[in-house]
Amino acid sequence: MTTTDFNGDTTAPFFGFLGAAAALVFSCMGAAYGTAKSGVGVASMGVMRPELVMKSIVPVVMAGVLGIYGLIIAVIISTGINPTSTAYYLFDGYAHLSSGLACGLAGLSAGMAIGIVGDAGVRANAQQPKLFVGMILILIFAEALALYGLIVGIILSSRAGQSRE
Repeated sequence: MTTTDFNGDTTAPFFGFLGAAAALVFSCMGAAYGTAKSGVGVASMGVMRPELVMKSIVPVVMAGVLGIYGLIIAVIISTGINPTSTAYYLFDGYAHLSSGLACGLAGLSAGMAIGIVGDAGVRANAQQPKLFVGMILILIFAEALALYGLIVGIILSSRAGQSRE
């Protein structure tokens, strides 16, 4: 590729691809932590009450969804980076970087919350079944944090390309 084929700033795609990587890596770190921490609670609880194992998988599933949020933003960002067809400026790279960081770090923090609540919640649910609804509500609010990051990531990613208008 010659420099005449390239439109925009030559370093801008670095920041865009860094945003895509950050979205996926940080969200998957949150998903992995939430899955592992909740899984430990499910395994510990399963020794005492094996009939509740399938009911206690909810935090593990909710943690796994966090990785999908990061994947969505990473795909949105990576499809928006094509400096040979349209100009790609530093504004676009920074918009994609901030999009990836917003989604990724929100996913990481949500995964930590889901892991801690899931671990303690399934153990407590084994001893007192009335706590299940409360645990699910707390998990929903923790998952909402990642959803906020996904929404902000989509909005920020859509800002890329607006520096030319």
